[in-house]
Amino acid sequence: MAGHGTDEHPHGADRLCDAGDRVYSRAVRRGRVARRDAEPVPCLLELALLHPDPDDMDWLVPTSPQEVMTRLLRGVYDEVSASQRRVGAAVAAVERYSGLGPATQAGPGVAEGAAIRVLDGLSRIQAAMDQATEACTTEVLTVQPGGIRPEHELTEGLHRALALRGRGVRMRDLYTHVARHGQGLLNYLELMGGSVEARTLDEVIDRLILFDRTVAFIPANADRTLALELRHPALVEYLVTVFERLWRLAIPLTAPLPDTGIEGISHREQSIAALLAEGHQDAVIAERLGISVRTCRAHIARLSETLGAASRTQLGVRIAQVGLDGPRHPADVTPSVTLPGQESPTVR
Repeated sequence: MAGHGTDEHPHGADRLCDAGDRVYSRAVRRGRVARRDAEPVPCLLELALLHPDPDDMDWLVPTSPQEVMTRLLRGVYDEVSASQRRVGAAVAAVERYSGLGPATQAGPGVAEGAAIRVLDGLSRIQAAMDQATEACTTEVLTVQPGGIRPEHELTEGLHRALALRGRGVRMRDLYTHVARHGQGLLNYLELMGGSVEARTLDEVIDRLILFDRTVAFIPANADRTLALELRHPALVEYLVTVFERLWRLAIPLTAPLPDTGIEGISHREQSIAALLAEGHQDAVIAERLGISVRTCRAHIARLSETLGAASRTQLGVRIAQVGLDGPRHPADVTPSVTLPGQESPTVR
């Protein structure tokens, strides 16, 4: 932690400046502090001693002194050969803050301010994920939206996955169907062996990672530089329920996608047709299915040709006529329509 302050605050959390000491002490006693009061001491945010209140972004809440101690000790022990003398100072500083107020009086449940924590910046998100990985003992559930997973994304999380596998932790991953076409994902699953089970859907929810059904991480902005760490039991249980229901609907990665029941129309085109029928624009459809807008439009063009539609409006009519305007299972479809140029019904 040492050395991560600004030029005006070149110190670690174990030896705060006088101004930082006063603001953090006030935050611990009162449970939060106004953001404007913390502006003169940016070291408190940089050291993650204060973080945004998810209920009111004009306020900051303190990281509990016990968590500060854990973080400090981990960093000190990692650098013990160079900074062993600082361990006592770090423990003494945290113990001094521990008796100051409500952040340490939460009882058997989740500490106040920790049930929902805003993680600001990729480094803090990564650190929180690493901590959750170290504590995980039984299960990890993930939802990975988008299309083909880039190699660098798979590589970034590989060290965590290997550590989990080494402890016998089981992992279940949900992807979009498009991810099936990525060789990087196939290589990753082969490397992980039976410790990871993967399934796919047309669409999934935004990114979600659940550790041991006790802590969850979700993105808090579009570019994923903000995340929420959720430890509230009701929130976590809700997300577990969402995951389990999607999991039951998903298709194992090792199983083929079901046939659409209509000659010349692929499973992906069936999904696009259903979203077109709902009135979505090309860009929205592409994002939801994890494909590019260009690829989406190419599929729409093939749909128009297959269904004999000369316009977008006519395409909507033909989609409804052949029953592609909603989710369905091929086994439930009955003969209904002969496509242009065909001698007999192909919907079965």
